[in-house]
Amino acid sequence: MSDNNSTGRTILVAAALSVVCSVVVSATAVMLKPKQEENKLLDRQKNILAAAGLLDDSKEIATLFKQVEARAVDLDSGRFDDAINPCGFDQKKASKDPATSRKLTKSEDIAGIGRREKTSLVYLVRDNTKIKTVILPIRGYGLWSTLYGYLAVQGDGKTVVGLTYYEHAETPGLGGEVDNPAWKALWPGKQLYDASGKSAIQVIKGKVDPHSANASHQVDGLAGATLTSRGVQHMFTYWLGEEGYGPFLRHLREHTL
Repeated sequence: MSDNNSTGRTILVAAALSVVCSVVVSATAVMLKPKQEENKLLDRQKNILAAAGLLDDSKEIATLFKQVEARAVDLDSGRFDDAINPCGFDQKKASKDPATSRKLTKSEDIAGIGRREKTSLVYLVRDNTKIKTVILPIRGYGLWSTLYGYLAVQGDGKTVVGLTYYEHAETPGLGGEVDNPAWKALWPGKQLYDASGKSAIQVIKGKVDPHSANASHQVDGLAGATLTSRGVQHMFTYWLGEEGYGPFLRHLREHTL
């Protein structure tokens, strides 16, 4: 008669349970992956709409997003690249692949992104055929993490419509205040470039003096989050420059896209 409490039987039962649990967990992960990817897409679309000032909680995101047009842009030339299908383009993956990106030098990498993709997606909202708003993916390192977000700019290529971040691991209540609606509300109307076309946006320490000659370029820093504020500043300096969307926004301002 076998001993149900023997060490061998205990090990056998534990092993069987482990295998069953592993199969269940793996199967669940596989089944849930499409839903997770769908939720990620909806979240990105929601943030794009929020940055552009188009989010309406009474309407479905998919319906609202129909007014947004995705286009691929060659970052070096600043021109649209219609050879790339936006629907199948993974920008984050492209930024990590040596074949579709380039490693930045220490002096170039002020935003702490390591590599920069050759092609970026941009999102357009049109008024008939005229570009009304363009939404740009941006990213850069803060205190603890890389912040991923969207910057919406008017069709003039220089006036901020809105800013939102959809992924980061900054400290709640400090650097995490990039998610605070009150701070994000400071951005619309700010001017990205000065009269010479040079990037002029400034995330300053403290509050902006509305009477300052530079007030149209300045945004309040995040209280108690100097390094995250500095990361946001570096992010803007990089992505508005020649290595980022500078050429694209210049063409937009000159209406030569």
